[in-house]
Amino acid sequence: MFWPLMLTILIVLMNVPLYFFDQKAGICVSVFAAVYFVVMLGIFMANKSAVRNEVISFATQYGTVQKKLLNEFEIPYALLDYNSKILWMNEAFSKITEKDKDYHKSIVTIFPSVTRELLDKEEHNDHIHVTWKGRVYRVSVGRINFRDETEGRKEEGQEGSQHLTALYLFDETELRQSIQEIKDQQMVSMLIYIDNYEEALDSVEEVKRSLLVALVDRKVSKYFSERDSIIKKIEKDKYFVAFKQKYLDELIEDKFSILEDVKTVKVGNEMAVTLSIGVGVSGNSYTQKYEYSRMAIDLALGRGGDQVVVKEGEKISYFGGKSRQVEKMTRVKARVKAHALREIIESREEVFIMGHSISDMDAFGAAVGIFCAAQVLGKKAHIVLDEVTSSLRPMKECFTEEKGYPADMFLHGEQAMEMADNRSVVVVVDTNRPNYTECPGLLGKSKTIVVFDHHRQSSEVIENAVLSYIETYASSTCEMVAEVLQYFNENIHLKPNEADSIYAGILIDTNNFMTKTGVRTFEAAAYLRRCGAEVTRVRKLLRDDMAAYKARAEAVRHAEVFRGAFAISICPADPDVESPTIAGAQAANELLNIVGIKASFVLTEYNGKIYISSRSIDEINVQLIMERLGGGGHLNVAGAQMAGCTVTEAKKRIQITLDQMLKEGDIEV
Repeated sequence: MFWPLMLTILIVLMNVPLYFFDQKAGICVSVFAAVYFVVMLGIFMANKSAVRNEVISFATQYGTVQKKLLNEFEIPYALLDYNSKILWMNEAFSKITEKDKDYHKSIVTIFPSVTRELLDKEEHNDHIHVTWKGRVYRVSVGRINFRDETEGRKEEGQEGSQHLTALYLFDETELRQSIQEIKDQQMVSMLIYIDNYEEALDSVEEVKRSLLVALVDRKVSKYFSERDSIIKKIEKDKYFVAFKQKYLDELIEDKFSILEDVKTVKVGNEMAVTLSIGVGVSGNSYTQKYEYSRMAIDLALGRGGDQVVVKEGEKISYFGGKSRQVEKMTRVKARVKAHALREIIESREEVFIMGHSISDMDAFGAAVGIFCAAQVLGKKAHIVLDEVTSSLRPMKECFTEEKGYPADMFLHGEQAMEMADNRSVVVVVDTNRPNYTECPGLLGKSKTIVVFDHHRQSSEVIENAVLSYIETYASSTCEMVAEVLQYFNENIHLKPNEADSIYAGILIDTNNFMTKTGVRTFEAAAYLRRCGAEVTRVRKLLRDDMAAYKARAEAVRHAEVFRGAFAISICPADPDVESPTIAGAQAANELLNIVGIKASFVLTEYNGKIYISSRSIDEINVQLIMERLGGGGHLNVAGAQMAGCTVTEAKKRIQITLDQMLKEGDIEV
């Protein structure tokens, strides 16, 4: 309405030049401009009040309509102040919460999980869920910012008063129920293997063998048929099971009691039947779920059997695994692996062998065995060894240039990284975890990787290995290498110092043939003895210095007994002790000689990490305990590494873990 008046200026500007051309025309236009201005001014003044009243009326009606719509909005809505107190709520919010509109208390009194700290976060999202009267609501939070009209009044510390919080509730009860129903109806793929089928049948009379198999079949069928499952026997010792995912939680809560139930089958068999189960969940297709179950069963077998592995995408869960794996009497597998290793080494130009970081005698002896195998085939071989411990040094000094060994027999990790390429083969011994190896980067230098290990597998494994020989029943990697060497080549002849190294690895890992020894352990030792291994010479090489012996004695002396069955101690970080981790492992072995001790744990601080050595005789599975702490190992020999904590904190974590496992029934005292 103001713009018509402004046009008067334009008319006046246009009128001025007319006086230079025609004075009468200029006067006429001037009169017209004056009349126009007076008329427009009159209209403006007459309508200004009416228009203002109309605008006010519209704004009032608009605010009323808006408030009514918001009040009758179907989505529950509330406004909160900076203290999370309810300022206003609409009818839907009032109806759901059963609170009057005059209710101005904190939102926490209604929804305890919706705290002020949560509301004050800048990055609000829609992942907050609350439960009210059996319904599930998604809480959406938004901040309404405004400026204080009276600048300068805002006191220090009152910045939070410059906003309101809008809170919406979205009922997702049916949605979540539908999602859960879809999830429950999805198929779960399961593979079941009988671990010791041949061994169990050999231990029973021939006429009862069919009865033993029938009883095992019946146990498996009954257990899973109760859960609406399809069971198909695909081989004499293998089953495939498919069932709905809603039964998986029931099986987990039951801790897969079929593992223990099948062991009760007795028809004169001396050996109890054990099962390994692999479960595949959450795949995008049936094929992927079956692939998950296949990967899970491989992991279960690699960990020693008698357990369940559930693979749900990248998440892996373990159940069972409390019994010792049965030793395989046949050497067919060792012979097959020996021939495969020979073919791989023959096809490569250079061989790099490495064990785990801070190598022990088992890793060193196994590496020497593989080195000898490569030498027989005329291949250039190197052992990657960064840190030589005091216990390893006397054995390493047996392999010098003066004794006929190449100068580059032992390399540092950096040297190996420069020399290795795709034409090389990398052989990893005594570990199957990539980050535990002496030089993890070396694994990426070659496409040909071979793994020899006797530790139980975890979810973190060396991927893309062309040959993987992992036998958890073996006492040591040296035992496995000794067997492989016997089938590797007829012309292979170990020198006495080479046989000593492999024999020493078996001796250390079996604690002088007292732990995890089987028939094949002694057969491997006999083979090495025939090759020239000398017991007395090995014993002299393995002797400790005085500082290490004192450190071990101090760890035993200061051991504490926890819950009446667990010995926990700290190996002192004496600067005179060159290899405190080895002293800690030896102390853990000695603590088992105390009456009443079922498991021992010795902590050693070394190079910024806490190394835990755990040992048991037969009653406690220390592998399960160490896996809770990020480590692993065997049923009675295990360990873990912890970073970013003190020895005291690590000790407390062990005690908390033991209490949790005792409460859950995973271990018993």
